[in-house]
Amino acid sequence: MGEEAGISSEKLLVINNLQTSFRIDGKFYAAVDGVNLSINKNEVFAIVGESGCGKSAMALSVVKLHNANYTRLSGEIFFQGQDILKLKPHELNEVRGKGIGMIFQDPLTALNPLHRVGIQIEESLVYHTNLDKAGRKERAMELLTNVGMVDPELAYRLFPHELSGGMRQRAMIAIAISAKPDLLIADEPTTALDVTIQAQILDLLRDLRKETGSSMILITHDLGVVAEMADRVAVMYAGQIVETAPVAEIFQNPLHPYTRSLLNSIPSADSDEDWDEKRLQTIQGMVPGLKDLPRTGCRFSHRVPWINQSDHQEHPVYHEADPGHFVLCSCYKTFKFDSV
Repeated sequence: MGEEAGISSEKLLVINNLQTSFRIDGKFYAAVDGVNLSINKNEVFAIVGESGCGKSAMALSVVKLHNANYTRLSGEIFFQGQDILKLKPHELNEVRGKGIGMIFQDPLTALNPLHRVGIQIEESLVYHTNLDKAGRKERAMELLTNVGMVDPELAYRLFPHELSGGMRQRAMIAIAISAKPDLLIADEPTTALDVTIQAQILDLLRDLRKETGSSMILITHDLGVVAEMADRVAVMYAGQIVETAPVAEIFQNPLHPYTRSLLNSIPSADSDEDWDEKRLQTIQGMVPGLKDLPRTGCRFSHRVPWINQSDHQEHPVYHEADPGHFVLCSCYKTFKFDSV
C-alpha cells in the first residue's frame, strides 16, 4: 500500500514487504507474505483474522523471536527509524522490553515455571533500568498493584502455576510494561479467559495505554474486542493483509469478501427473528495450509465460489476505495454481502 512505504515523524513502526517463511520438510513456505503496515504514535492498531492466518507469526517477526534455524525473514521493519531486521543481537536486546513490550498468547508457557513472578518482573528491570535491588522490588510491587493484583506481596512470591489464568495474564502484562515500552504487542491477550476476566484485562490495557501514551498492536480473532479497543484495523488472511481501514469504516463499510464474511458470521442479539429459526452464517472451507497457498489470484477465492474467477485479479494489488481504506484484489466490487 502506497501510504505505508515512507517513514514520517508520526509513524512509530513501519513494515515494508515483510515475508516470514518457515522451513517444512527442507523447504521454506511463507506464513507472512508481503505485508505492509504502519503504526502511528499513541494508536491502537488491531490485526484480526482466523487462526492460521499469520497474525502471531507477524507479531513475533517484529521482535525477531522466531528460531533462526527454521525461519527466514525478509523486507524491512522500521521501529523509531531503526530496521529491526538489521540489528545485532545486543542491539535487539535494547529494543525488546524497553522499546517494544510483548504480551504473549499463553502466559503459562511464556512465563518461566522455575522462577517466582516477582523475580521475572525484576529481570526486565535489570536489563533496562539503573534501579538497585531494593528499587527493582519496589517497582515490581508497583507494577503488580497497577495490573490489579489483589495481594501484590503474595503474587510477588508465587510461581506461575500457583496463579489463576487471569492473574497469570496480569503478571505477563506487568513484565511487558515494566520498562515503559513505546509499543506494546498484545497477542490474543484474552484467550482462554472467562468473559468477566476478559473485560477486566481489556479495561486494564485501556487504562495503561492512557497512562503511558504508548501505541499498541492488538492481535485477535474477536471482532467485539476490535470494535471496543482499536483505532485502525487490518484484516489478515492466508499470510496477507486483505483490508485495512479506520475501525468504524471496517464495521460500517466492509469491502473485501473475507472481511464481510467475518462480520456476517457474528451472531446478533438484535434480530427480530425467532432464535430457533435463525441460522448462524458460516464461511465455507478452511484457511489453506502453508504448502497449499495459491501462487496467483485472490487467496480467498476458493471460499467464495459464487464470484467468477474473472472478477479476481491474477496478481492482486491494493485499491484505495476511500481515503485510508485499502482493499486487496478488485473482487470486492462484485461481492454481495448476503451471498455468504
